Amino acid sequence: MSDYTLPKLPYAYDALAPHIDARTMEIHHTKHHQTYTDKLNAALSQCPESVQSMDILEILADLGTVPEGQRGAINFNGGGFDNHRLFWNNMSPAGGGEPGGALADAIDSSFGSFADFKEKFSSTTAVIQGSGWGWLVYNPSSGSVEYKAMPNQTSPRTEGLVPLLGCDVWEHAYYLNYQNRRPAYIAAWWNVVNWDEVDDRLSRAQ
Repeated sequence: MSDYTLPKLPYAYDALAPHIDARTMEIHHTKHHQTYTDKLNAALSQCPESVQSMDILEILADLGTVPEGQRGAINFNGGGFDNHRLFWNNMSPAGGGEPGGALADAIDSSFGSFADFKEKFSSTTAVIQGSGWGWLVYNPSSGSVEYKAMPNQTSPRTEGLVPLLGCDVWEHAYYLNYQNRRPAYIAAWWNVVNWDEVDDRLSRAQ
């Protein structure tokens, strides 16, 4: 089995400031994401080769293939590993604004307008109980984009959905700068959203 490794960020730790501060980014990446990576590898080492040979995206989409004793650890740490890979690339120092093209059309079709989508995403993600993520996902069954809140590190892939854009609302993602002001963090996060990356994911998912 080949171990998963912590991916490098596509920008410096301070590149998203002032919206997300450098210290938060460094701790989030080198401590939290590293821990999910290490614990995913440890859990996979206890699995049969048939599971070890699968990509983590395949595993998350079919957790029933994982032995029951390791299923919870892989759901949590595998989700955490993949969610954060997406999260870092969801953001860019040149981000913000609004999407265009096919992504904008898909959002308008599902939510009415970008403003309505942004309000729904922000308000619903802000009140997730405990820790979790707010997601814009693509639903292959309906061929449309949807909002989905997920608890802890459970991936939308476990429900047959393709994650396009995720906002991490675990406290470690924002507490140093925003303390308990989760809505303020979410409002700032929109300023670094990498819409080109989200649009590319939608194109690949369709």
